[in-house]
Amino acid sequence: MLHCPRNIVKSAFFLSVFLLGADISTALAADPTGDWRVADGVANIRVAQCNGAMWGVVAWEKEPGGRDTNNPDPTKQSRPTLGMPILLDMKKKPGTDSWEGQVYNAKDGQTYASTITPHGSDQLEIQGCVLGFLCGGETWTRVGPPIPSSPSNSMAKESSRESAKSSPKGVPAKTVGAANHAAPKTTGPAKGHAATADTVGDICLLGDIARFSH
Repeated sequence: MLHCPRNIVKSAFFLSVFLLGADISTALAADPTGDWRVADGVANIRVAQCNGAMWGVVAWEKEPGGRDTNNPDPTKQSRPTLGMPILLDMKKKPGTDSWEGQVYNAKDGQTYASTITPHGSDQLEIQGCVLGFLCGGETWTRVGPPIPSSPSNSMAKESSRESAKSSPKGVPAKTVGAANHAAPKTTGPAKGHAATADTVGDICLLGDIARFSH
């Protein structure tokens, strides 16, 4: 019977533990979910995986009460910017740590092709382009931990459909919000602003995401 020297066995064990730890660290570093502070500090964006795609909504505003006044759709110009989707249906790029989709820019009311890429565990790079050129972007800073996948995330679309079917004709379906679902923990608003209750909660249950429309 062959016997391996004890020091070789130990080395192999510690190497496997090291490689496993490296894989876990890489996976955590590449997680774009959680709450992120935008570059100019005026808002936090909550990113979560909903039905296999990444979505992001405004989860906190430095100046509350914002409206989507620049939206080209007149019916949306009075909607609150809090809870408004801005990262839309972003899909994982095979073989990379990036997600591709669209980003809605409330400053000009336009939707652009976009890519998000985590850098380390605390930065998220956002790139957006107009018709494939005039590309620009910025880096967001993490202010809340990653959001684990949940049954409500994966079932958000189906739940929205069932709610719509069960509502009486002419009566809108009840909005499912943070009051009925546990919200992910965040570090709260920017320094110098009082903490406020989380009114956004599980973003996968918001109507604009559950219907996969903007």
